[in-house]
Order: sequence, then C-alpha cells, then structure tokens
Amino acid sequence: MKISARNVLPGTVVALTKGPVSTEVTLEIAPGLTIVSTITTHSAENLNLQIGAQAFGLIKASSVMIGTED
Repeated sequence: MKISARNVLPGTVVALTKGPVSTEVTLEIAPGLTIVSTITTHSAENLNLQIGAQAFGLIKASSVMIGTED
C-alpha cells in the first residue's frame, strides 16, 4: 500500500467506543502515549478492529496550530 501521509504511527488498539454511525478508536503508540480517531462504525468493522490488535494511525494535516494559556 502506498499513501501520501508521512506521519504513520504504528500502535495497539487499547479502546473502542462503538456507536451506530461512528466509532472512537484509541491507539497506544508508545507506553502511556495514545492518539484517538473517530471513524465510521462500518470502517471499524471492515478493519476488524479489536482491543489488542495492531493498527496504524495516519496523520495528514495541512496545518498544525499551537497555543498557550497566556
């Protein structure tokens, strides 16, 4: 598989919150470090996502914003 995203983060599925339309997927990409993505429930089922499964988080963003509380 070839993709244009350059930020590909391998991880382990540690949580799934399924809804009728969308599913929230939490990947642990390093000990104690997680990322969360919301995908369609249909896609989660097609990927056969389960707790403990290996998966990849792919991040492609046209801009990243940073802020402080000042």
